[in-house]
Amino acid sequence: MADNKIIDGKLIAAQIKKEIATEVANMIDHGQDAPHLAAVIVGEDGASLTYVASKEKASQSVGMISSVYRLKATATEKEVLDTIDFLNNDPEVDGYIVQLPLPDHINETKVIQSISHNKDVDGFTLYNIGLMQLGEPCYLPATPYGILELLRRSNVEISGKHVVVLGRSNIVGTPVSVMLSRKGIDATVTMCHTKTKNIEEITRQADILIVAVGQPHFVKADMVKEGAVVIDVGIHRIKDNSEKGYHIIGDVDFDEVYKKASKITPVPGGVGPMTIVSLLYNTLQAAKKNRK
Repeated sequence: MADNKIIDGKLIAAQIKKEIATEVANMIDHGQDAPHLAAVIVGEDGASLTYVASKEKASQSVGMISSVYRLKATATEKEVLDTIDFLNNDPEVDGYIVQLPLPDHINETKVIQSISHNKDVDGFTLYNIGLMQLGEPCYLPATPYGILELLRRSNVEISGKHVVVLGRSNIVGTPVSVMLSRKGIDATVTMCHTKTKNIEEITRQADILIVAVGQPHFVKADMVKEGAVVIDVGIHRIKDNSEKGYHIIGDVDFDEVYKKASKITPVPGGVGPMTIVSLLYNTLQAAKKNRK
């Protein structure tokens, strides 16, 4: 029997994939090419390789074209920028991502801001961030958009609720705070970070608590209000003696917080599956927009 407390990211992601696959099939039936999502990866970072492989698999599962541009860790900044220039001008590529982190000798900001905003399906360029701040249509960052869809599709009331966001990164904390406070979504948002005083007093006021601090089991039960909705963005590999050699936990002490929450995302299987699906959604939108 399904646990009504658990927000099942895998299940929701599978529903959205079906919706995307239907639209892609419809495009192909009408004589259009399938949407094409590309990725640029520099070096051999394990987590990055895993993510890009998942993206390829997910793209293919909804009928999209997927391609990966692999550069060595020793690639120069110019070689990376040349690859971006090529993708910006390739009419066959609808959207693409540059997998982070990049090696230290490459300027991450310079690379990201070189991506054409029409193909920026990660929603990281200044152009798309500016549109998001203004509440205008744009490519929304994948993880924050995934969180929004998890809440919506789990029938969590957001309008008028107090949302507390732990973490202020440009990838999750900051954009999700902006998105939730925009007109039409209408949450009241408090953002906390490492310099926030009396953080437990603030988190206990949250109707919805979004945790993206990057610290294992940072949130304990005494930091959570009875009946709160808890979204855990963290993901940490903890070494153990199992066959795999590790297990995965989040930023929230799940077993303890579960008892108090009305709804909670597990780790793994909560926010994670939604990030890649959001990327597919953005690529579908890019294909529709760029081909007009």
